[in-house]
Amino acid sequence: MAPKLPDSVEGLRAAGNQSFRSGQYAEASALYGRALRLLQARGSSDPEEESILYSNRAACHLKDGNCTDCIKDCTSALTLVPFSMKPLLRRASAFEALERYPQAYVDYKTVLQIDSSVMAALEGVNRMTRALMDSLGPEWRLKLPAIPVVPVSVQKKWNALPSENHRETAKSKSKETTATKNRVSSAGDVEKARVLKEEGNELVKKGNHKKAIEKYSESLLFSNLESATYSNRALCHLVLKQYKEAVKDCTAALKLDGKNVKAFYRRAQAYKALKDYKSSLSDLSSLLQIEPKNGPAQKLQREVKQNLK
Repeated sequence: MAPKLPDSVEGLRAAGNQSFRSGQYAEASALYGRALRLLQARGSSDPEEESILYSNRAACHLKDGNCTDCIKDCTSALTLVPFSMKPLLRRASAFEALERYPQAYVDYKTVLQIDSSVMAALEGVNRMTRALMDSLGPEWRLKLPAIPVVPVSVQKKWNALPSENHRETAKSKSKETTATKNRVSSAGDVEKARVLKEEGNELVKKGNHKKAIEKYSESLLFSNLESATYSNRALCHLVLKQYKEAVKDCTAALKLDGKNVKAFYRRAQAYKALKDYKSSLSDLSSLLQIEPKNGPAQKLQREVKQNLK
C-alpha cells in the first residue's frame, strides 16, 4: 500500500525536498506541482511560497534535462518574486543548455548585480562572453537583450541575510582564486586580451570609463597575466569613485609586477580616499624607492601626511 501523501502545502514541499535529495526528480516535481495546486486552490496570496515551489520544480526539470519547462517555471517564480537568485541561476543554466547564450548572459549578469561573488554566475558570464564573442563578433554587446537593473533594496535585502546564506559565496571566492591561479592562456587568447585592453585604453581617452571597465574585464577573461590591465581598470574605478575595487585591482597588478609604479600610485590614491592614510603612505614610500623623483607621488605624499597631523 502506497504511503499517504501529506495534505498540506508545507508537508508536500518537505516531501518534495526529500525526494529531490534522494535523486527522485520526477517524484519531487510531482510533489511540488501538487503543493502548487493546493496553494492556488486556497485562493489566498502567498507569492513567496508559490515562487519557491515553482523554483524547486524548475530544479527538478533541470536535473532531468527538461530545459523548456525549467525556463517556464523559473519565469513564473520570478514573476511572483522578481530578482530571486535561485530561479535566475536555474533559468540561466537552462538557457545555456539550449544554446540561448544572450538570455543566459543576461540572467547571469543580473545575479551578479545582486551578489558579485556568486561563482556560478561569474563562471557563467565568462563562458557566455566567450561564446557570444565567437558567435556574434566584437559587437556582440549591441545584440543582447536589455539587462534589468536590480533595485538597491534587493541588494540590501540579500546582504542583510544571515551569514549561513553566504556560505556558497565564501566557497565561490576560494574556487575563483584557485581557478585564476591555474588558468593557462593560449597564444590566441593572449592576442584577444591585448586587443581588448587597447580598446579599453581608447575608451579611457574618450572619458568612457564604465565601458572601459567592461573591455578590461573581457581582456582579463582571456589572459589575467597583464599587470597593466589591472592598473588601467583601477584608474577607471578611481574616476568612478569605486575605491575598494581600485584597491583590489592595484593589488592584483602588483602581484604580477611588484614595480608597477602606476599601481602603487593609484592604490595610494584609493587608500587616501578611503581615509586609510598609513596604507597610502606605505604605497607612496614603495613607489618613491623605485622612482625617487616622481613629482605626483611626492605631492600626494605631502597631502597624505597633512591628513595624519
